[in-house]
Amino acid sequence: MPSSTDSPLVTARLGTVRRIGDTAGHSAFTDLVRHRGRWLCAFREGAGHLSDDGAIRVLASTDGRDWAPLARLERPATDLRDPRFVARPDGRLQLLAAAVTGDPTGPGAGPAKSFRTLTWLSADGQRWGEPTPVGERDIWVWQAAWHAGAMYGIGYATREPRFVRLYRSGDGLDLQPTVDTLFLDGYPNESGLVFGPDGTATCLLRRDRETATAQLGRARPPYRHWTWTDLGVQVGGPALLGLPDGRLVAGVRLLDGGPRTAVCAVDPHRGNLTELVTLPSGGDCGYPGLDWHDGVLRVSYYSSHEERTCVYLAEVTLDR
Repeated sequence: MPSSTDSPLVTARLGTVRRIGDTAGHSAFTDLVRHRGRWLCAFREGAGHLSDDGAIRVLASTDGRDWAPLARLERPATDLRDPRFVARPDGRLQLLAAAVTGDPTGPGAGPAKSFRTLTWLSADGQRWGEPTPVGERDIWVWQAAWHAGAMYGIGYATREPRFVRLYRSGDGLDLQPTVDTLFLDGYPNESGLVFGPDGTATCLLRRDRETATAQLGRARPPYRHWTWTDLGVQVGGPALLGLPDGRLVAGVRLLDGGPRTAVCAVDPHRGNLTELVTLPSGGDCGYPGLDWHDGVLRVSYYSSHEERTCVYLAEVTLDR
């Protein structure tokens, strides 16, 4: 894997790993946030990876060890996929997910699958309002983050032509395109997005065609012009987190040498991704959520290395 010739920015030590979500046939596609003194973990529950019955489960824990069901979001005849938390400046939580309808493999070659990004708002993570469609149909706003009074989200086209688009919103609901074509080549799709203290935006972008290597994008306000670096490695389900000291870490699925979920250091100046620690995982796995609290990195993710596909929470210590 490409990495700096110097020492990594950080080293990592894997601590406790707990299985926290295993009541469905397939529990996957996670995110993690700390809100009002407790952690919330959201993930999809369904019969399988691509089943049409996906619902969103939210668990809560005050100590990171014992987890209890908090909420379940579902819609008739809809597959809800890949929930993503967005911490809002007004103290509420926002949740993004894709609502997938239609089945192109059904009898009579039914309607092609349609994707619509939905968002929910909650004050406590337990009671969620009615879902609101955001963005544009068949452009999946996969992740978003607030900065300087606005929410920015990156959506990817689920039909040809494939591209990613940058949205901006003053309220988190009315998402308007601010960069129509953020990236085009190689079927770009899932992304992690963070903003640094100086306002610099950093995007870790998955690709699935041509070389299928991930891209690292950076931009300064107003985020109209981006510089991209090819990281030379394929990733899935990227999550990106800025640490209090300015370092960047990522949670990804890696494929070289076998599928696994890993925590990596991201060096935006050298343009590389360095694997720090591999989490217990294999097969159908990945899609981590990241949270930093009291000097410990907590990582939610899913894996099928045990008897079925389940959700896990790992504690990782990062050192210089």
